[in-house]
Amino acid sequence: MTAAVPDHVRTRLWRDGRLVAENYPLAEVSEHLQDEGALVWVDLHDPTHRELSDVADELDFDPHAVEDVVAHAERTKVTRYATHTFMTIYATSLADESEPADAHGSRLRITRVSVFVVPRGLVTVHRGTGLDVGEVMRRWDDNSDLLRHGTAALLHGLLDVVVDGQFETIQGLDDAIEELEDGLFDERAHIRALQRHTYRVRKELVQLRRVVLPMREVVAAVMRHRAERGNSVELDGWYTDLYDHVIRATEWTESLRDMVTTVFETNLSLQDARLNMVMRKLTGWAAIIAVPTAVTGWYGQNVPYPGFGQWSGVLSSTAIIAGSAGMLYIVFKQRNWL
Repeated sequence: MTAAVPDHVRTRLWRDGRLVAENYPLAEVSEHLQDEGALVWVDLHDPTHRELSDVADELDFDPHAVEDVVAHAERTKVTRYATHTFMTIYATSLADESEPADAHGSRLRITRVSVFVVPRGLVTVHRGTGLDVGEVMRRWDDNSDLLRHGTAALLHGLLDVVVDGQFETIQGLDDAIEELEDGLFDERAHIRALQRHTYRVRKELVQLRRVVLPMREVVAAVMRHRAERGNSVELDGWYTDLYDHVIRATEWTESLRDMVTTVFETNLSLQDARLNMVMRKLTGWAAIIAVPTAVTGWYGQNVPYPGFGQWSGVLSSTAIIAGSAGMLYIVFKQRNWL
């Protein structure tokens, strides 16, 4: 590995909860990890295969965990190995309406974050710009007194930022569903656009649910591992609060799924109701139009009838048409068919 630190690599070193070094070469990571009073963080943003392999070899990461980093469509999970713990989590965000959607028409942005937890350090690997690394570092700096408790404090800060981002994404989808509900009963709303937005929100919610729901098991596994090892209880309250946030996010996601299903079904019901209204109006006007057709057809016979060839016949037929059509119009209007 080279001595210089590339721009996409970040490193930090704490001792006894105090930041003592930053952006040092990757070659020094294993040396710092040998120091019992040290706490190390390494962040690899869009690393090359060579960089990832070098870090994995130096820190003795399990090959299966390294494969999970580069594999596609890995699920949210946590796995314990002999020398480290590996987890896959996803940072989420919702693009603005002004930003272009992806190839599938979704505004949801999902960034996979692979995390290696070693006894005195944390290694994060992620691609794209979905993870706000600056916010993660600010959380650590704001709660620097917690860093004396070791890797668990670093992991908590990272998970807290990811869960908060998922909360913001869920809030954005909640607002989108409320807009859909308002548009359901708006007579000026474009039906096709409303249906398209409903399907888009439904697709985004399905994608979000796949990464939010497993977070409950990830945080629970971390808490169980801490309990089994008898770690200090100072962080228990922080992890309990984090777990509560994960539960709330899970329940909120489930409620949104019920809401978007209700919106979808209500939209179909309203479409049926509008179709019935249109059919009633067409039936009413067809009945009114049938009156003059029947009357003129009667008076159009080529046989003598009362008023045949006289003005009285024209006047009587006109009166019958106007009276019958007017009576039908009044009856249909009272029944709200027109």
